[in-house]
Amino acid sequence: MIYLQLIFEYFKTGLFSFGGGYATLPFLYHISETYSWYSSKQLSDMLAVSSITPGPVGVNMATFSGFTTAGILGALLATSAIVLPSLIIVIVIAKLLAKFRENRHVQAAIYALKPAGCGLLTAVVINMFQENVHSLWGYILFFGLLIMSLKIKKDPLTYLGLSALVGLGLGILKII
Repeated sequence: MIYLQLIFEYFKTGLFSFGGGYATLPFLYHISETYSWYSSKQLSDMLAVSSITPGPVGVNMATFSGFTTAGILGALLATSAIVLPSLIIVIVIAKLLAKFRENRHVQAAIYALKPAGCGLLTAVVINMFQENVHSLWGYILFFGLLIMSLKIKKDPLTYLGLSALVGLGLGILKII
């Protein structure tokens, strides 16, 4: 039964998460609350590991959470299920691309989906921030890195690595 639930939930996630791998976060957070297959802390860890491993973040997170939930078969099923909707959609759209390229309704739908995806992602980030940062130092460092990233334009991986080092250091010191 758990395998069917994995397939259903990750197929649904792959079907409705527009905007890249991070757009899967609201769905994964919902899965963690609904099924208790993993905790929100484990979700944060999955995000960290998925962000630094090669490949799409959403697929990496599906693989990791599928493995956490049901072992190797769970990882294979979750990964396949999250990729399958995209595969189907790409095949269908490739056949109809010329017809939809200039369609104003399709362009309007995509235009409307962008802010909705940003809003969902922002809600998840706020929730994860509240659950994981428990001290004044954590807040100061988070907002310091945020302000620094807005003022000094660098590659996002620079800030991801810097944040990982700061988080590791604070975790060792038990300050957060």
